[in-house]
Amino acid sequence: MNTPQQLAEVLTSLRIGNQSFLITFYEENRDLFARWARRQHQLEAVPAHELLRTVLVEFYDQAADGRLTKLPPDLRAYVYGMADEQVRAARTTAVLPVAEAGRRQQLLGLFRQLALDSQKMLMYFYFRGYNFEKVSGKMGFANANVARMQKSISLRKLYELRLRTEAAN
Repeated sequence: MNTPQQLAEVLTSLRIGNQSFLITFYEENRDLFARWARRQHQLEAVPAHELLRTVLVEFYDQAADGRLTKLPPDLRAYVYGMADEQVRAARTTAVLPVAEAGRRQQLLGLFRQLALDSQKMLMYFYFRGYNFEKVSGKMGFANANVARMQKSISLRKLYELRLRTEAAN
């Protein structure tokens, strides 16, 4: 799969929901990936396979929603890089101070009290990194300005929930 036409065909098939390329990639690279994960991050085979599946799902999401506009020439290196980032991020957040971990748990609880649309809005913008155009398409808004206003309203609701919780304590 070296020609630009083949790469474009794979990306097009991913965008329409055909995951056969990713399944084949997983089956062919699972053992190699497990060896790499053991060597680089001291992961056993089962967690390494789970990490590879998680990374391939994220890759599929990037292709399906347009964040990935062209397939990387070395897909294996790209996937390994994504996995490396995930492992490093998990290790960084695993060692949070107790106060920070408690604050994050409190915010997560407040976040879950928001309406589902507000949760989706904030997730798309802050955690998935979507711009307002993308958010408006995902949420069914008329344009990016409506998405911008809805994000502001959702964030304001979260802030007010936090203030009410602090006042009650």
